[in-house]
Amino acid sequence: VRLVESGGGLMQPGGSLRLSCAASGFTFSRYAMNWYRQAPGKERELVAVISSVGSRTNYTDSVKGRFTISRDDAKNTVYLQMNSLKPEDTAVYFCNARRTYNQKTFEYWGQGTQVTVSS
Repeated sequence: VRLVESGGGLMQPGGSLRLSCAASGFTFSRYAMNWYRQAPGKERELVAVISSVGSRTNYTDSVKGRFTISRDDAKNTVYLQMNSLKPEDTAVYFCNARRTYNQKTFEYWGQGTQVTVSS
């Protein structure tokens, strides 16, 4: 199983970045996909989720209206489009796959990609 994030980097406030997470080794379409982030000295925070069926989405309040999560099941990839970036968005962003089946939870993590928002 692999989750490989890409697209992070340094961006000025107000700019945009698009993160990608390429998945392999499991049935991607059956998993909810999530983006988390962790800033220095802070706990890991759930940023956005997209369901496996119907692609329903949800966001933490601080990114609503600025971030968009999407998925392409044909490419086994989930995206996070981040617009109007703020310095407080600076963090390592992690891709997460999760599925609960027969009362068992299966979960996988990527290694993370650094996003730095600074002028």
